[in-house]
Amino acid sequence: MAVIDLSKQIALGIDIGGTNTKFGIVNHRGEILDKGRVKTESATIDEFIEQLYVEIRPMLDKHSKSYQLMGIGVGAPNANYYTGMIDYAPNLKWEGKIPLAGKMTEKFGVPCKITNDANAAALGEMMFGAARGMKDFIMMTLGTGVGSGIVTNGQVIYGHDGFAGELGHTIVKPNGRKHWSTGSEGSLEAYASATGIAITAKKMRAEFPNSMLNNYPEDEINSKTVYECAEAGDPIAIEVFRYTGQKLGEALANFVMFSSPEAILLFGGVIKAGDFILKPAKMHMERNLLPIFRGKVKLVFSELPEADAAILGSSALVWEK
Repeated sequence: MAVIDLSKQIALGIDIGGTNTKFGIVNHRGEILDKGRVKTESATIDEFIEQLYVEIRPMLDKHSKSYQLMGIGVGAPNANYYTGMIDYAPNLKWEGKIPLAGKMTEKFGVPCKITNDANAAALGEMMFGAARGMKDFIMMTLGTGVGSGIVTNGQVIYGHDGFAGELGHTIVKPNGRKHWSTGSEGSLEAYASATGIAITAKKMRAEFPNSMLNNYPEDEINSKTVYECAEAGDPIAIEVFRYTGQKLGEALANFVMFSSPEAILLFGGVIKAGDFILKPAKMHMERNLLPIFRGKVKLVFSELPEADAAILGSSALVWEK
């Protein structure tokens, strides 16, 4: 039986965002050997893939004597793991269903798997980060929006159509805040995302003229400035995070009772608020759990470096069994 030398194998991880696309060459230990980025602005998918190829090919050639490229993993909005298609992604220019995986394989000559960015992040944590050794956990990405990846028995849950795990769009407050994009009322994303935090902060500062939040112009109210005010002791800024943490914790209690995870991993810019958001989230999660679930589920911050997490997560698709 031939011995496979993993140390000679590499994967290409690609993260397609609305503005930028990041890519990197990753070994099986999660070390990024080379990386780069391009603007996601090509008019057609074929032009975009050609642009990627021109940027990435020299990197691959540089490492070709020492390593073998095993495949490509891509994280992208509305990416379908089963079909290899990007389906009607709202923040990408290419309309309809895009056969991304097939086109990447055709261009680069190796297998390509795709999934959405939150599922990719979950795989990255399981392979390289805080979820190493875990078989049951939920990954929550708290950034401009709220994404999630659900892992049960060591496998990402994709559902029958490839789109399972949209926990950010579950309703946490019936008839609540209207979502700016989907139009739904009271979704978790409308409260626990950086966008939601800014909305909460603008509402609360209007009610409390003495809040430090009123020292900033309207367009500078964001999760970062709210954190700065909370750090300086502003009670209204602290209340913004407490309220956000409450909504997040109430939602997490539902998620725990659905899949009984060992841990919930939190990732993204919002978690820079630290205990301002973590403590109320933990308290309201525990308060709303059945006794059989209480005290069992860890809330853990991601261990992946934020700048590289998307590349590592996407590359993990290649190593996935």
